[in-house]
Amino acid sequence: MFDRFKIAALSTLLFLGTAEIQSAEVVSSEAPLIDFRSRFVPMAADGNMVVGPERFASEAGLTMLSQGGNAVDAAVATGFALAVTLPRAGNIGGGGFMLVHLAAENRNVFIDYREMAPAAATRDMFLTPEGKVDKRRAYFSHQASGVPGTVAGLIHALEEYGTLPLATVIQPAIDLAANGFVMDITLHQNISARAERLAQDPETKKIFLGNDGKAPAIGSLFKQPDLAATLQRIADNGRDGFYAGPTAELIAKDMAANDGLITQEDLANYVAVERAPVTGQFKDYAIVSAPPPSSGGIHVIQMLNILEPYPLATWGHNSAQYLHHVIEAMKLAYADRSEHLGDPERMEAPIDFLLAKDYAGKRRGLINSDSATPSAEIAPGVMPTPESPDTTHYSVADSAGNVVSNTYTLNFSFGSHITIPGTGILMNNEMDDFAARPGFPNAYGLVQGEKNAVAPGRRPLSSMTPTLVFRNGEPWLATGSPGGSLIITAVMQTILNAMAFDMNIAEAAAAPRVHHQWMPDRVLIEPGISQDTLNILEGMGHNIESTRRTLGRTNSIQLDGPWRYGYSDLRRPGGHVAR
Repeated sequence: MFDRFKIAALSTLLFLGTAEIQSAEVVSSEAPLIDFRSRFVPMAADGNMVVGPERFASEAGLTMLSQGGNAVDAAVATGFALAVTLPRAGNIGGGGFMLVHLAAENRNVFIDYREMAPAAATRDMFLTPEGKVDKRRAYFSHQASGVPGTVAGLIHALEEYGTLPLATVIQPAIDLAANGFVMDITLHQNISARAERLAQDPETKKIFLGNDGKAPAIGSLFKQPDLAATLQRIADNGRDGFYAGPTAELIAKDMAANDGLITQEDLANYVAVERAPVTGQFKDYAIVSAPPPSSGGIHVIQMLNILEPYPLATWGHNSAQYLHHVIEAMKLAYADRSEHLGDPERMEAPIDFLLAKDYAGKRRGLINSDSATPSAEIAPGVMPTPESPDTTHYSVADSAGNVVSNTYTLNFSFGSHITIPGTGILMNNEMDDFAARPGFPNAYGLVQGEKNAVAPGRRPLSSMTPTLVFRNGEPWLATGSPGGSLIITAVMQTILNAMAFDMNIAEAAAAPRVHHQWMPDRVLIEPGISQDTLNILEGMGHNIESTRRTLGRTNSIQLDGPWRYGYSDLRRPGGHVAR
């Protein structure tokens, strides 16, 4: 844990002027380097750290580390606990991706536990007779759910790379569900914002809303006994506690009764898989990120490749010239996303081609430095002959140098808003992440092609982007974000801020962001960018749409020797750095 003397010594710097800070010798050479002249400062610890979107779950992870577990043990404990304390996104009824750095082996592992389409899924299952997408069925029906992967993924990670028993790691989640926890304002507001939709499913209404149809009162004790029983079955029986036995029977029974597709056979056949992460280089930094079925890692690296030769620091952070080139790089990357990516087990993604510096150079050549190129004039790159938005992210680092970056989701906030009776499991609506109608936008406005069409057993294309950055061969930064289509650009800007502008992780995360995803042709701009800059961008032809909506919410750890610097993005309340 963090040395209290060092905290006191560092705190004195808050009251010193520039000259005094430069000459101060009150902090030993072993203390973390924190510049209190920065507008945003991360939390520091000299060993273990968990940064996540909710306090109880982050502390559950830290408890595993204090018991001698490693970063994977902590990540799994946090993942199960978030299913209890952050029901809008934490889950056992959804899926996600985990990226792990194993320090002893100097090896990076990517675990894909994305949901899969049930065997009965068909290409046009969400189309009306008129050929239009039935949004209610695609978003809020039993058919909207893919086969959940979270339980398989977390257990796979624990069995392969953890050190503690499953029963130990899952116990905090069981306790939180069975004994309850105090309803805070963040969860109260989350539930209240979705109350009308949550009330439409009787089981969900019973759990999350009172007889008056309102969220539990702030300060009340919130218990989830059915979810506790489901978690206990997982603790007792491992994978079979979810994918077989009573839990699987209850899921299949409710699906059959409500025109859903998931069967006991679908559940039994689900498997989490390991894939090679994608890698890239930006100046002196190595980037390791999510491969397909995530589009995130490829396009983060592709955008960085496009931007790398430009004099970004000379232009200045969030200057008009800088933002113009960032926006144009985003448009080019998202155009490629629309055409070339899908489930890697069902199609051959041109990963090496998209990541190549030469290809980035060709795409860079399409950027006009003086004016915006309309999206309608930007096509996906031509390949050679084939060879909530509510997700949630957390990062973990332990004292041995192991690092975990994990992103998982139900898709929408509270997923399909449907709870399986008797289980407490909120189900995902990830089937909407397929191209229900190839060539037309999904719920996030993303246009997707035939390679991401619905098919049995296929995993839908995702934007989730758990990412690690290395410097001098050592892990330097772990980050990721929720936000649907906003995830990729939020992650890219966060790491670019740190790499190109030498920002600490708090500054890098807090800086105002922009977002463009090719279609629709508009730039979303967070508050904090000057009106003069916006006027220049509009004069260059950019369609600016200022928004009060936040663009992503990263939970990040920066590493420097034994020190960990954590920051939970303040764009959403409730985040916590456990140390």
